[in-house]
Amino acid sequence: MRSSSRSPSKLRIALLGAESTGKTTLGRELAGHFGAQGLRAKLVPELLREWCTREGREPRPDEAEAIAREQEARVDEAAAYCDVVIADTTALMVLVYGALLYPDSPLHRFAIDRLRACDRVLLTGLDLPWVADGLHRSQATRDAVDAQLRELLGREAIAYRVVYGRGPQRLANALAAIDTQLAPELPAANRRAWNCEKCSDPECEHRLFTKLVQGEEKK
Repeated sequence: MRSSSRSPSKLRIALLGAESTGKTTLGRELAGHFGAQGLRAKLVPELLREWCTREGREPRPDEAEAIAREQEARVDEAAAYCDVVIADTTALMVLVYGALLYPDSPLHRFAIDRLRACDRVLLTGLDLPWVADGLHRSQATRDAVDAQLRELLGREAIAYRVVYGRGPQRLANALAAIDTQLAPELPAANRRAWNCEKCSDPECEHRLFTKLVQGEEKK
């Protein structure tokens, strides 16, 4: 049986999610958590956002492949010397935002294969308020991207967990989803279901989440 103090061996965590769902904040908190445990932890930032900020626009389809491959190259670079690598995010998000999801394309297969190589895949939920990020997107775009990610992950049979919660609770739920033996001991009342075990319907998921939150507020 594994010890709860066992150091993970090159643990790769993929953070997926639409804009304004707390990926970057969660990634920083995860890196800080594992770093506090004495592990070499690295958050690999989202290259797509960096590129858009620098260029003042979103990339053209012919520019997407270089961004996607460089994102994954940075993950590999961090994995060469780190115990835990948190990717915010992966090549898949470059394809989703570029509307380049062609199942037979080499870049599509590259993004899926890279995601399969991750030890944990976390999808950040839509419970946080939407905030404009300057990339000319909208709340409707956020909802559409979330739905597209869920459909794609389901079609490719990639295991994932949805992370909900505000503040410390979001981090605690993410840690529990990553590995209960790596996470701190959580009281049963603080553990929330991350996603429905029988479906990936976000409305069903949100109803369950809302009931859990309301139940805690009444205590």
